[in-house]
Amino acid sequence: MLIEPQVWRKLAVLDETLSRSIRGEQGEIPLIPGRDVQILSMRGLPSKPGLASREGQARLLHDLASIELQAMELGMRTLYEFPNAPAAFREQLAEVTRDEGRHLKLCLEGLENLGLPWGSFPTHVALWAATSTEDSLLDRIVIVHRYLEGSGLDATNTILRRLTGVNAPEVKRTVTVISDDEVKHVQFGSRWYHQLLREQGVDPTLDFRQRLERLMVRVPRRLEPIHLELRKQAGFLPGEIEFLQELRSNQSSHPGRGSAIVPRPAFPT
Repeated sequence: MLIEPQVWRKLAVLDETLSRSIRGEQGEIPLIPGRDVQILSMRGLPSKPGLASREGQARLLHDLASIELQAMELGMRTLYEFPNAPAAFREQLAEVTRDEGRHLKLCLEGLENLGLPWGSFPTHVALWAATSTEDSLLDRIVIVHRYLEGSGLDATNTILRRLTGVNAPEVKRTVTVISDDEVKHVQFGSRWYHQLLREQGVDPTLDFRQRLERLMVRVPRRLEPIHLELRKQAGFLPGEIEFLQELRSNQSSHPGRGSAIVPRPAFPT
């Protein structure tokens, strides 16, 4: 599934691939997952049209489809790379990954309804590139479920505000479904992160700060305001939220920091 380039084919084999991975089968992990669209760096992507236009709404759904696709692939990658993780963690992660596939399908169908199907715009793979074969399980949980998906909570809230007054009911429904489910996905990450640290006798607030400071060189920069209520619902502790607010403030003041991707071969263009 990770190597397969066709997005609809990825969705078609998702359930069977997840079932095999839960049974312990492992698949190949590529440097960059298969794509049937043009891949650019995040900085190389074209500017976004306004959401009042059909093109702007399609670009939004296309960007969301790219994010959900990478989230689905990252779930599969974690299942492959951590076969000895707790069985309950792996089973719950498989369900989260199925949700990402459902979100992707909603976005793809919305694009087709707008007449600008998947592939009408270039995409990036920066979320995939934020992970590494050197990650520990705790690293992966922090990167994917607490930083990337956690940032998604802030971003989708901002998007929903921007869609206020825009005649785009299908787009709003899709973003709302994703936003509601992402709270549960981030809760999943918070719950397991805190549980695994408790088993080690480690303070989660201190670990979160130290671990994320070490990993920040890899993850994309985020500038949306932290949505306090959603973060609390998703299991973030007060000290963790305080640290995230510090990061956002620093990134806003120094736009060049925290935005780099870990050095890798250049993205194909």
